[in-house]
Parts: sequence; C-alpha cells; structure tokens
Amino acid sequence: MMSGLGYTLPALLAVPAVVAVECWWLRTGLFRRPAYWLTMVIVFGFQIVVDGRLTTLSTPVVVYDPHAITGLRFPFDIPVEDFLFGFALVTATLLGWEHGRPEARR
Repeated sequence: MMSGLGYTLPALLAVPAVVAVECWWLRTGLFRRPAYWLTMVIVFGFQIVVDGRLTTLSTPVVVYDPHAITGLRFPFDIPVEDFLFGFALVTATLLGWEHGRPEARR
C-alpha cells in the first residue's frame, strides 16, 4: 500500500526535472516567452473545467487512491498533483517541439 508517495512524489519530481532540462540542457528560452505563459493559462483553464468534472467528489469519473495523493484538492475537487503533472507534461512537450525546430539546430 502507498503512503502518499504513489502520485504525489512523481508529481513533485516532474516539475523540477522539466525545469532543469530547460535551464541546463535545452536552453530554448521557452520560459522567457509571454506566449508560453499565455499557453499555460489556457491549458490550466481548460484543465480546471475538464479535470473538475472528472474528479468532482460528488460524482467522480476518475477516482484516486487516497493513499497515493495528499488529499489536497482545489478547485472543484481537483487533486493538486494533477496541476503539477499538467505543467510538466505540457512544458516537456513544448520543449521537445522547440528543440526539434529546424532553426533551433543552427
């Protein structure tokens, strides 16, 4: 049985890992671009709507093992770990895309 580490620990590690990849390896400049931060606002806005519906405690579609998460939920019963993974996933995808652009190879 997990003790809060099954989903929380990987979520907490994913964010600094993605930031480290950008800051010390890829160096695409993504974090300095207003378009990136606007993208994240849009992503999190839709995540709140969709994830809020999927995880609402009154009628959940997705149920989390209470031993695998912190239990901290905000807003609309969304586990905070989902936002950490969302940030890491979207950012890693955009970093891969930026790194693979032909002009990035020059």
